[in-house]
Formats: sequence, C-alpha cells, structure tokens
Amino acid sequence: MVKQLQKMGLSSNSMYAMGFASIGLSVAAWAASLRIESAGMERADRWGIFVGQWAPTFFALGCAMRMEEQWGARGRHEESAFEAGEIREPMHVG
Repeated sequence: MVKQLQKMGLSSNSMYAMGFASIGLSVAAWAASLRIESAGMERADRWGIFVGQWAPTFFALGCAMRMEEQWGARGRHEESAFEAGEIREPMHVG
C-alpha cells in the first residue's frame, strides 16, 4: 500500500500535512454543522468526530511512508544487511 501511495506521488510529509489538515477540518465541520444544521450539538459533535478520526490514519500512513523512505528495501530483510556487512557487533554496557 505504501508503494502504491508513493507511485501516486505522495510522500510522508504530504500524509502528515493531510493529518493536520483533517484536524482543522474536524473543527470546521463541527462549527459549520452547529451553525448551518438545526439538528443541534449532538449532530455537530458527530461530524467533528467523524472527520477527526481521519487524522490518526494519515499520521500512521505518514510514519509508514517515512520508514519506507529512510530504509526502503534495505530494512526489510536482515539477511541482506548481514551480507552487506552492515550489522554491528553488540556493544557491552556496564
């Protein structure tokens, strides 16, 4: 899924931006529903919560995409890192 999002031209920064935008949109949806609809506070709260639930998804996708951007195929398999000599010896502490 992350690869497909990257093929679409999205990056981790764009996912983070969409997460923050959904927080602002949540407040705007709540305020608009409260003013425009006559359904009351409960309906406005539902709109705000509905849109507000998008933010964690965008932030999680942003984290996944950031890991893919930083590590790529290199971080998927320890065998490839071992073959390349990138695994360090454990450090003694204490």
